[in-house]
Amino acid sequence: MRSVLNLLIKVYKSLAFFIFYLREIILSNLRVAFDVVTPRHRMRPGVVAIPLDAETDLEISAFANLITMTPGTLSLDVSSDRRVLYIHVMYIDDLEQLQKDIKDGFEKKILEVFR
Repeated sequence: MRSVLNLLIKVYKSLAFFIFYLREIILSNLRVAFDVVTPRHRMRPGVVAIPLDAETDLEISAFANLITMTPGTLSLDVSSDRRVLYIHVMYIDDLEQLQKDIKDGFEKKILEVFR
């Protein structure tokens, strides 16, 4: 009974992550597309260091790859001690808020699925 409950929880968390990620993809595509078709560019690019809570190769790889697949962001490197992921971001409006959104959104939800 307990394993069935754990399976249902994992399925729920996976579905919630899929919906979250689909929403992020759509919003990112719209933002990049809007910037491309309008005469004024609103890009404020830069490289951001994201401290990692992910520990395993699978968690770090999934996090980095999902960041790269999202328009406007690109994973660049993982520090040698595997504690920081460096990301190139096209739109940095508020650095602290961006880091918080990535940690509380992408990474937190990925870890919920894998752990």
